[in-house]
Amino acid sequence: MSRNTLKSRTRTRPLSRRRFLQTIASAGAITALDWQGLPAFANTPQARPGMIEGNHFELAIESVPVNITGHQRISTAINGSTPGPTLRWREGDTITASVTNRLKVPTSIHWHGMRIPTGMDGVPGLSFPGIAPGQTFVYSFPVLQNGTYWYHSHSGFQEQTGLIGAIIIDRKEKDPIEFDREYVILLSDWSDSNPQTIYSNLKQDSDYYNYHRPSLASFLSEAKQKGFGSTLSERLMWARMNMSPGDIADVTGATYTFLINGQAPNTNWTGLFQSGERIRLRFINGSSMTFFDIRIPGLPMTVVQSDGNDVEPVTVDEFRIGLAETYDVIVQPKEDSAYTIFAQTEDRSGYARGTLATREGMIAPVPAMDPRPTRTMMDMGMDMSKMARMSGMSGMKMAGMDMSSMPGMKKDSKADMQGMDMSSMQGMKMDGHDMPDKKMQNNAGLGMMPGMKMGSRDGKTPFPQPGPSTMPIIPDAATSATNMNSANSTPVKMHPGPKVAMVATSTSGQLSNPGAGLDNNGRRVLTYSDLRARYRGVDQRPPNREIELHLTGNMERFIWGFNGQTYPNADPINLKLGERVRIILINDTMMEHPIHLHGLWSELENGHGEFNPYKHTIIVKPAERVSYLVSADTPGEWAYHCHLLFHMTSGMFRKVVVS
Repeated sequence: MSRNTLKSRTRTRPLSRRRFLQTIASAGAITALDWQGLPAFANTPQARPGMIEGNHFELAIESVPVNITGHQRISTAINGSTPGPTLRWREGDTITASVTNRLKVPTSIHWHGMRIPTGMDGVPGLSFPGIAPGQTFVYSFPVLQNGTYWYHSHSGFQEQTGLIGAIIIDRKEKDPIEFDREYVILLSDWSDSNPQTIYSNLKQDSDYYNYHRPSLASFLSEAKQKGFGSTLSERLMWARMNMSPGDIADVTGATYTFLINGQAPNTNWTGLFQSGERIRLRFINGSSMTFFDIRIPGLPMTVVQSDGNDVEPVTVDEFRIGLAETYDVIVQPKEDSAYTIFAQTEDRSGYARGTLATREGMIAPVPAMDPRPTRTMMDMGMDMSKMARMSGMSGMKMAGMDMSSMPGMKKDSKADMQGMDMSSMQGMKMDGHDMPDKKMQNNAGLGMMPGMKMGSRDGKTPFPQPGPSTMPIIPDAATSATNMNSANSTPVKMHPGPKVAMVATSTSGQLSNPGAGLDNNGRRVLTYSDLRARYRGVDQRPPNREIELHLTGNMERFIWGFNGQTYPNADPINLKLGERVRIILINDTMMEHPIHLHGLWSELENGHGEFNPYKHTIIVKPAERVSYLVSADTPGEWAYHCHLLFHMTSGMFRKVVVS
């Protein structure tokens, strides 16, 4: 049985003392070497992640040589393996994790999706100082939730070099999801290149890893279909924008190898089963820059959990998992056979692959990748009715486009949007140019909400994760009406300039859209609108205000931000402890962005009302308008950012202060 095999209904035995000491001894031997100590490990097999269970953990972060692609490289490992060990906790326990830094640079561990005190969140410079070389930091916090989560470094690019691992939290109560066996499927993207080099390449040329730019051969092929004049006109237009319709991913299979539980496709991670068993697969996207589309040919998947929270079961053939998201699915193979877990990247430049089989060594066919998707003008929020006069623009993107001819736009140059009049744009409210934190409502505090029924499990904040025993907090009619009337939308202060290459003129909700490349592929694909929480949301108060944020960027310069501001120069978003807000995200860029709010739940408004799903990471498609509710029930300073590692690094990051 694989080390990743986790028998259900039977608590996996904790790591033995002997095994623990072996792990620590091994870690000590490795870290006794300098980074230049590679030859001693040239033939060392790559360690596979194990599983540790309990409420106290000793974790050592160190540099370890690995060989994933046939070349020796250095990874950032936890207890000698990358990914690190799966940590299995139990809801209601208090966890302590003693993390020792054996690197030569500072490090950290962030517990992704966990509702914990801010000082334990693990973001250097925000919630704690980080862990200096040679130091040990002890994390300690109560576990107030259950489900599938993960952990990763929030220091530099260590996440890209392997400092990631899975977290499984068993319920305090009986698990309503029935299964016989379970596996963690931790997806990641590995590069032999130094991540700093990747980032530098993107800053110099955002298409550096895009090998699907237009060519002479493709021009001749298109000319046969569309005609020479139309094709030439379209090519010239793309050329003037320095863009191509194939810009789906910033970093591609040109440098990445895509992994399941640290194993490349050719090593074929395998999980065993017996025919007829219900298998729970806990998918985690721990990659740095990659969206995956997942299917298991021949096996329908029933989605039962998203981001650690139960949802009403929905059976699909395929689903897209954004960076940092988690999905739990149930499959029930009834044949004595093998099945391929196929996770192709959104841009179709590669895939991760594993196998479910009844015996070791069995394999199943690996399907061909789907056609590569392309961006279109409609994807970019262009109002096509206003573009009817413009010929040869089918499929054109907006980023970097000279928009001086667009209604309501005043602009002097192609790249610089200073002076642009955006008052007529949909979704833009420029009156006052105030930042969200400048207009706080007066009725936000919990103590200022007469009539509110504290029906939660413990009657105090933070509010509990929805479950079979939780009761909703329901304000009385008067309070509800007061809040509804005061739910003002805070005006957006856009910061135009070279950091904002475009603003979508037509945005919409796209929760029933599975995403680029997944439309009409003949398979039933999960959408956000399918996610209906299994348990009613705990906080049923209406929001008392709205915060609108535009996701902005300039692809040519590889600059990303919120409202045209980049971190650390951006103003913080201030929330009053106890208030309930609606956050509206509008994507003005041509890329999907996985937006992660630390410390607080994000209740996606997808039409299911009090059964809207609780998530910690929400994907926003190009030209999409998404809203979700947040109860500011935990004080502190929280990170809020795009989980595309290089987008976050280039500025798409904010600080949220709950006080």
